[in-house]
Amino acid sequence: MSGIIGHTMYALLGLRCAQAQELPIARVLSRHLPSYLGGAYLGCDVGTVPAAICQDTDQPVGYGAAKVTRSPLTGGAVKPWALSFDGREIAPREIHDRFYGRAHLAFGWRGADGALAVPWEKLPDYFAAAAGDAIELFGPGERPLAYCFGWMTHVIGDGLIKSVAPGVDLHLLDGKYTPANRPIQDLMTFHEIGVKELDLNWAALLRDLVETPIEPAQTHYMRAAIRRGRLGEFTAAGWQPKDEPLLLAILAENRRYQRIRNERIIKELSLRDTPAGPQCDPALSKRAGGLTWPQMKTLANKANFHHALWQIGERVAEILGEVCKRQPLIKGTPKLDTPSWKELTARWSK
Repeated sequence: MSGIIGHTMYALLGLRCAQAQELPIARVLSRHLPSYLGGAYLGCDVGTVPAAICQDTDQPVGYGAAKVTRSPLTGGAVKPWALSFDGREIAPREIHDRFYGRAHLAFGWRGADGALAVPWEKLPDYFAAAAGDAIELFGPGERPLAYCFGWMTHVIGDGLIKSVAPGVDLHLLDGKYTPANRPIQDLMTFHEIGVKELDLNWAALLRDLVETPIEPAQTHYMRAAIRRGRLGEFTAAGWQPKDEPLLLAILAENRRYQRIRNERIIKELSLRDTPAGPQCDPALSKRAGGLTWPQMKTLANKANFHHALWQIGERVAEILGEVCKRQPLIKGTPKLDTPSWKELTARWSK
């Protein structure tokens, strides 16, 4: 998907499943929803930086290390973007290579750092240690914990949709997760599922999540900080505190650029009224092999795209449940809904 649309949906579905299962973390995630959704995207995709600068408008364009040869805004020339930090120019490729694996844990590591990858079956243990530290080191507020759990949903959702782990049955157009089917996944998730079925206000959700503050817990769970806490006990490998200042600068840029991207994504995903009925942006149709919006819907329904999302929601909640079992501190989070108003009325109204 576009990234933020897919991961926001994975997190929301995982939360609904967690609520149905009455997981103790569900109430925390519900009352800190922007932080939970912020963690579900910005808590992991630290490569959310411009790829280039449009020379006609001086506006940032593109995404991360992806190659941009012409400005999507004007069709004109572009120049490479880089993050100015400590007297250096940090290119998107360097950001990706240094930090992608640190955020995604089980995959995406580069070179010798591949030895730091966390096996999929060990993720709940890693997550549980990080969750305990979110409470003990970065509390007592609950916001870091919600953000931390959002990050977990990203790792899980990416692992499933990118076939790092089994659990999702989907063949849409030309595979499970491909450049050609991503526009279909985005449009279906945004319109047919998000708006029509779940009554989501995408603009509000994306705005709220991008305004969440940088959480120090993120440099900790990415091991770009001093080794300490439960996570430090869980693993002694890979801690790089010298990278923390750079990572914090990247996290600030993530939020700055995603504010710009939010408006562009919503505009690109908007449907256009035509004599033939609603149609998607021609650029999205082109990426999907020339399919029209009605054809995309037919193809997605034939592929049972809804079922694939259900599978992701189920698996996300399953792993979050495993984390809750491993981390007793989560059970101590307050409910804030007991005693009920009815009970208080019985006590206080006389």
